[in-house]
Amino acid sequence: MRVAVTGGAGYIGSVVVEALINGGHDVLVIDNLCKGHRDTVPKLARFAQLDLIEQADVVRALRGFKADAVIHMAAFSLVGESVASPGKYYVNNVTAGIALLEAMREANVGRLVLSSTAAVYGEPAKQPIDEDDPTRPTNPYGETKLALEHALRWYAGAHGLSSISLRYFNAAGATATNGERHDPETHLIPLVLQAAAGTLERVTIFGDDYPTRDGTCVRDYIHVEDLADAHVRALGALSEPGICRAYNLGCGGEGYTVKEIIAAARDVTGRDIPTAVVPRRAGDPAVLIAGSSRISRDLGWQSRKSLDDIVTSAWQFMSVRAGAP
Repeated sequence: MRVAVTGGAGYIGSVVVEALINGGHDVLVIDNLCKGHRDTVPKLARFAQLDLIEQADVVRALRGFKADAVIHMAAFSLVGESVASPGKYYVNNVTAGIALLEAMREANVGRLVLSSTAAVYGEPAKQPIDEDDPTRPTNPYGETKLALEHALRWYAGAHGLSSISLRYFNAAGATATNGERHDPETHLIPLVLQAAAGTLERVTIFGDDYPTRDGTCVRDYIHVEDLADAHVRALGALSEPGICRAYNLGCGGEGYTVKEIIAAARDVTGRDIPTAVVPRRAGDPAVLIAGSSRISRDLGWQSRKSLDDIVTSAWQFMSVRAGAP
């Protein structure tokens, strides 16, 4: 299959591109490089540095590549930033997303996998979350992702667009060549590993008095390779026009606490990791985990890599980039 990956030079996108190429697909990476890195694009993939908002340019790229499908990974994804700058998120995640759908329609590309988010659920009443639970986003990031999901439903009815949206929380880990390279870094596991490496003074724990097994928040963490596998499987399930589904991706079990992440990093690195406990952040639920029984039943997907696999791969990637032993 000939697959265009928007945001394919970013963290998760670059691993999706790896998985597609390893699976024998032809790949076009579309990325404006505002967050991505040109050096993540493999030689076997084509590359187009484009803004999705420039619809005519995207149409030309899709037609020139003769794309069969699109995996849409290009979005801003920081919750705090979305609250401070909602317009930025609506333009990039919704306006540019609709421009992509229109470009696909003009280029006669009828299959889309959307990298969505479990933030569409807001603060759910039960755990784990399943796909039938109410969607009540509590920030513009989740709201903009849900808006695009809603658009996919209408495009399915009006134009026969076939799509699957994948909802998940925290991507983590690395492959041998691609991992987290955010600036600034906001994700817990790379911050914990920076503290292990001595490039961060300490890890901040936001509250240790939650009603959880060790007092710290519980979250899903899924290895980025497992996420890539889900995207490729979803692509293969778009066999007929007008499909419009959403699937949760969860790590299985009870998720991981902040303290469990830190303990795993201490074990993997063999280093001390200083921590500092500060008050809770407003709006942080005690537990957020997604159930993934539906995608397991329909597509045979499940999270296969453990927390140790995640932390080990991230530490190896960080060490290689830093030139550390």
